[in-house]
Amino acid sequence: MSGALLEVRDLHTEYRGFGGSRVIRAVDGVSFRLEPGKTLGLVGESGCGKTTTCLSLMRLLPPGAAITEGSIELDGVELTTLSAKAMQRVRGAAIAMILQDPMASLNPLFTIGDQVGEPARQHRHLRGGALAARVRELLAAVRIPSPDVRRKEHPHQMSGGMRQRIAGAIALSATPRVIIADEPTTSLDVTVQAQYLDLLKTLQADTGVAMVFVTHDLGIVAKMCDEVIVMYAGKPVEQGSVRAIFSRPRHPYADALLRSVPKMGSKEPLFHISGQPPDLAALPPGCDFAPRCPKVYDRCWGAAPPLLPVDDGHSAACWLVEDDR
Repeated sequence: MSGALLEVRDLHTEYRGFGGSRVIRAVDGVSFRLEPGKTLGLVGESGCGKTTTCLSLMRLLPPGAAITEGSIELDGVELTTLSAKAMQRVRGAAIAMILQDPMASLNPLFTIGDQVGEPARQHRHLRGGALAARVRELLAAVRIPSPDVRRKEHPHQMSGGMRQRIAGAIALSATPRVIIADEPTTSLDVTVQAQYLDLLKTLQADTGVAMVFVTHDLGIVAKMCDEVIVMYAGKPVEQGSVRAIFSRPRHPYADALLRSVPKMGSKEPLFHISGQPPDLAALPPGCDFAPRCPKVYDRCWGAAPPLLPVDDGHSAACWLVEDDR
């Protein structure tokens, strides 16, 4: 177990409606270990629990949501039991997050320099010339041209790609050990997206930061990630190394996601998964994927399968895995 920087065990997060009458378990039993310099990918359709998992790691859940079970241990510190004030000292310093929409994290009233420098000022206590030098260093690291000029400007003066890179600079400002990137390339065009991903890999190689990367794009997973968790209805349905899952997916949902990736030069119709993800407040009996699964059989309707080992480090929550042994 040595070497784990971030270790999550059996994490459960619930949303509760008014009076607790409606309970939605948005994260249901997520576990993983993340080592320095490694990247974990979280994949799945919208509504499968990826973002709620990230917000749980950051302890930034909205009102009505709470972690109900499990453990989040960051560099030996249990985050689920920290007070709100103690958690403020952890965010930005030890773990930081890049949001999908950079304008959700950039304040239009403050300059770029003020916002990039705030984590370093708050957590590393940099002031004056040292803080200005850190801001210039970060803007240069994320390839913002003319850092001395740009740090005095405001977010509306930047392009979308530049704003996303600035959000990355803010996340790196206080030199955290873990960065969570929640679909940071969704709003970028293909060329800028490729540049941004290359930038993240370079920064990771230079700093040794560990990353949790949320995306719908399996091509990005193949490029960026070492391990992957495929989520469905809040649960991990398959997890393991990228090589293992991409070469031999064992859960029908993971297999369907991979088959849905467009292939250059193919004349076959684009594959799609029929149906929609279930309502988390009214899950079907048995396996959550059963109503959409092309391989469903009687046992799937009776009981939900646990994560079953496929081979070393690779597991899938599907009865077919047990049947194939």
